Amino acid sequence: MNASHVRGAGTGGGSGSPSGGGAASGGAASGGVPPPGGGLPRRVHGGYALGSLVTGAFGTVPGLLLLPYLTDTLGIAAGLAGLLVVLPKAWDVLVNPVAGRISDRTRTRWGARRPYLLVGGLALAVLFAAIFAAPFGNGSAAGGYVAVAFLLTATAFAFFQVPYVAMPAELTDSYDERTRLMTWRIAVLALAILVSGAVAPAVVTAGGNGIPGHRLMGLFVGALIVIGTIGVFFGTRGAPTGTVQESEPSLRAQLAVATANRPFRALLICFVVQSVGIGTVLAGVAYFAGQILESPDAGPTVLFACFVGPALLVMPVWSRVGARLGKLRAFVAASLLFAVAALVLVAAPVLPVVVVYLLVAVIGCGYAGQQVFALAMLPDCIAYDTARTGRRQAGVFTGLWTAGETFGLALGPGVFALVLQLFGYVSSDTGLAADQSDTARLGVLLGFTVLPALAVGLAVLLLRGYDLTPERLAAAGPTKPVDQAQPAEPVA
Repeated sequence: MNASHVRGAGTGGGSGSPSGGGAASGGAASGGVPPPGGGLPRRVHGGYALGSLVTGAFGTVPGLLLLPYLTDTLGIAAGLAGLLVVLPKAWDVLVNPVAGRISDRTRTRWGARRPYLLVGGLALAVLFAAIFAAPFGNGSAAGGYVAVAFLLTATAFAFFQVPYVAMPAELTDSYDERTRLMTWRIAVLALAILVSGAVAPAVVTAGGNGIPGHRLMGLFVGALIVIGTIGVFFGTRGAPTGTVQESEPSLRAQLAVATANRPFRALLICFVVQSVGIGTVLAGVAYFAGQILESPDAGPTVLFACFVGPALLVMPVWSRVGARLGKLRAFVAASLLFAVAALVLVAAPVLPVVVVYLLVAVIGCGYAGQQVFALAMLPDCIAYDTARTGRRQAGVFTGLWTAGETFGLALGPGVFALVLQLFGYVSSDTGLAADQSDTARLGVLLGFTVLPALAVGLAVLLLRGYDLTPERLAAAGPTKPVDQAQPAEPVA
């Protein structure tokens, strides 16, 4: 599954906007400065949020279906399958900061960010479908093909997501408006995750499972990515942006500044660890449905709908909680809600199935809040750096962020696959899971419940270094945040 900045110090130029300026990223954007009061029109919120169709689909479906595809369709051993999922994502650690730096320095009539949204998004759609094309059938050659295709897809995603995440930091100076913008984005993200994650397994089943079903699913998700790409590109046209200043002279210097930002460092490490936990949940849905609930066909869709569906309902609630408690405390509360519900779910084998689904819904509520507040706190870290240094480098911050997030989401399936391997999970090349031992089923249960609970819950201890408040942002550096002078426009 990212918005803030200080007037006069942009992060990527004219296109850094949910309605997309057409200005070049150097100097003042043609769309002008943010509207008075730091508030944004609803059309800007909606236009920017459409990009979450892309990030939601790619952030969900590989984590949900790629590991089962490798183990139960291509016949790859669980441990090796985990490596094939993780290693291409490790590439993001290198390519995401580079994508951020490139977009920071881009100068086009479409702005700094929007060209990458279009090209990266369309390339992503084609490459995603290619992951599941299976030109070599099953076996080791098929596994190698998937790894290469996944690496190329991850590269295309980096050049979409990094500029996309950097855009909000160029839209508004308001501390509170950034939370509202993220609420819109996460609402669409939740819908995208629900549609892609719940429907994709059903498409596989409708296509006859196995390789044919996965090919059909790849085309379906690719089409969804195209819709999101076109929507955000044209929907982010003409949005207000600020004036930008030059960035650090080298990538090494930019990375040094980003890692020296103590609040950003604490938030990033926490979020990466939590992403590992969320990745294990996604990877385990098909296994948990088949081995624990004994519902391999309908189970994954119902489980995923229970996980994501409540997020659409609780977004406004989390927004109010954040306004009352502050972003940091609300983030901790949401994370602990996730962790406690996941721990209780370890009793799933003896619980009525309705209770299991309700617990998964509670986990989903915690996940929604965790995402909202983490992605609202990130732009505050960027604004803090811009206020202190006067330099625009949101692309580098968001490059590091997305690298960490995508690696964490990929490492989660890798960890889950390792647990499967250790507990004796048997792979299959028939398109259906093989019969498993009680020990293997125990591994599925622990990987789906205890592992994510520990990762998400204990990670909040890493937030002790995060101390940003509106007052500290106002006092930071030579540039005064607009929060203190102009109220944010409310969103109905």
